[in-house]
Amino acid sequence: MRNDPLSHGLWEKTAPPAPQTETLSGDARAQVAIVGGGYTGLSAALFLAEAGTDVVLLEAEEIGFGGSGRNVGLVNAGMWVMPDDLPGILGETYGERLLDLLGDAPRVVFDLATQHGMACEAMPVGTLHCAVGESGLAQLGERARQWQARGAPVRLLDREETRAKVGSRAFSGALLDERAGTIQPLAYARGLAHAAQWAGARLHTGSRVTKAERSGSDWRLETATGALTARHVIVATNAYTNSPWPQIRQEIVHLPYFNFATPPLPQAVRDTILPGRQGAWDTKQILTSFRWDREGRLVFGSVGALKGAGQAIHRAWAERAIARLFPELKGTRFDNCWYGHIGMTADHLPKFHRLGDNVIGFSGYNGRGIGPGTVFGKSLADLILGRISTDELPLPVSDVTTQSFRGVREGVYRYGAEAVHLLRTVF
Repeated sequence: MRNDPLSHGLWEKTAPPAPQTETLSGDARAQVAIVGGGYTGLSAALFLAEAGTDVVLLEAEEIGFGGSGRNVGLVNAGMWVMPDDLPGILGETYGERLLDLLGDAPRVVFDLATQHGMACEAMPVGTLHCAVGESGLAQLGERARQWQARGAPVRLLDREETRAKVGSRAFSGALLDERAGTIQPLAYARGLAHAAQWAGARLHTGSRVTKAERSGSDWRLETATGALTARHVIVATNAYTNSPWPQIRQEIVHLPYFNFATPPLPQAVRDTILPGRQGAWDTKQILTSFRWDREGRLVFGSVGALKGAGQAIHRAWAERAIARLFPELKGTRFDNCWYGHIGMTADHLPKFHRLGDNVIGFSGYNGRGIGPGTVFGKSLADLILGRISTDELPLPVSDVTTQSFRGVREGVYRYGAEAVHLLRTVF
């Protein structure tokens, strides 16, 4: 996209084509306008269109341009925050409601992929959160206890079980979450777009909204080549938010994340590394993630931006790290690399906002965009359709709160990750 191989890397090369779309031209009307062509916006468009609602989606670039098309592709349940902490932060009602919704989110994703025949490499085989040292194992043990108390199919593996599941002796244990899995993230976004368009949604790419203003009881959204008038507006731009709702971006700190991908590896290697095809990541603060794609490429990632000196630093680290985790891969080259930004909120939880009369949206997915984006899009559709009330949403209405020192913190994330990867001698 944008002729930039570092934006979507392997995913753009292996995803099926997006549906044919056009730039918004002239004046248009709809019942609902959606701004943003990622998981949240596309999910909302799909569910609204299936209910017979006249919906138009405006995407500034291309389908899946933001985090939806760049991420690792881990379809996880829940958030980074410990399950028992959510009721304390959000209150008992919203905390438990969010846990229930997000605990079931991977099933919704995989069911949609099956229902609509999406060629998105959906693998509902679970994920492995791998413990580094005893502190990591203790953290995962507590997470397992809290999810098991809620009846979730999660299990703490010991060192030897983890070695067999991962193919590495580097970890002291792992949390196997059978609800989760992996997906080709850009292919899934494009699959949602195809399904939404088939259901009757009108999708316009290359249509950045430059201005939003009231027009009687409606909203008028202007682009460089047209205008859309609608009664309801869903803002689904998250970490890649631009005008005319810049306050969303003020609430989010960008955490850069990169991925490298090997060429397809021999079957003998695939039979020993992640033989069950689970996606995996570890408990370090500057974490490492790894997973297979359909053709047997190992996708290997961590925190950092592939720009400036970072590209060489992170590549050298990835080459060292993959060899230490999996000695049989020493000397393996990487064919593809790409990176994007994760939108981090102050408390690591997503937010629901009313940005004006009939202007609503979720943001701040904190690295858990696939499942939450999908089910939050459905929640927004249900709200507009009158199937649920605001009080029945998975999150309370909250004011947009600007995070202080955003630029400084983003610099710390970027350059701090470079320093760690430059100096780290173990994975």
